[in-house]
Amino acid sequence: MQPPINLPAPYAMHDGLAKAFAACPLIAILRGVTPAEVAQHGHALYEVGFRIIEVPLNSPQPFDSIAVIRKVLPADAIVGAGTVLHPSYVDSVKSAGGDLIVMPHSDGEVIRAAKSQGLACASGVATPTEAFTALKYGADVLKMFPAKQLGPVVVKAWRAVIAKEVPLVPVGGIAPDNMGPFLSAGANGFGLGSALYKPGQGADVSAKHAKAFIDGLIVSRGDKR
Repeated sequence: MQPPINLPAPYAMHDGLAKAFAACPLIAILRGVTPAEVAQHGHALYEVGFRIIEVPLNSPQPFDSIAVIRKVLPADAIVGAGTVLHPSYVDSVKSAGGDLIVMPHSDGEVIRAAKSQGLACASGVATPTEAFTALKYGADVLKMFPAKQLGPVVVKAWRAVIAKEVPLVPVGGIAPDNMGPFLSAGANGFGLGSALYKPGQGADVSAKHAKAFIDGLIVSRGDKR
């Protein structure tokens, strides 16, 4: 039996990421967080309901922050590195306890390095060609970036040719009140950056923003509270 023409075979989402994504399909991006404060923000996000937290590698001492979050949060939380631009960083992420590699682009070598280490990978894509290339190399999630420019119309067009098993996750310009059109178009979750966390803000602010996103997701999906 041949696989569907719109799903490169074999495709199987990383088990830990799949469970975390099912619990809460929102990825917290803590760009600029420091190791001294990351535990407070990690706890705040987890308590609100987030299960996927990303520390971009252009943050101060990112591997230390990843190690801290991995140590203080329960095993059902997925901790990742963002802005991973070269495969050489994958070993360092895994050594720090990271479970997830997130990238702004579609680089097969980075994806292959992540998967060879048993890590999940969210590849940044802006065209169908990049999307199918990322899937060919084993990406678990397609990070549609920048979402503000792509918009729900592009999400809908992609969903027509990309199998429903593959999560589409818009990132860039997402707010608690604009998730609905993306979800209706076929998006599965979202990556949240400066609208959720800005360097220097307190953990209480992170918790407040996180709750607003959770509430926005519930309303947008029509979930029962």
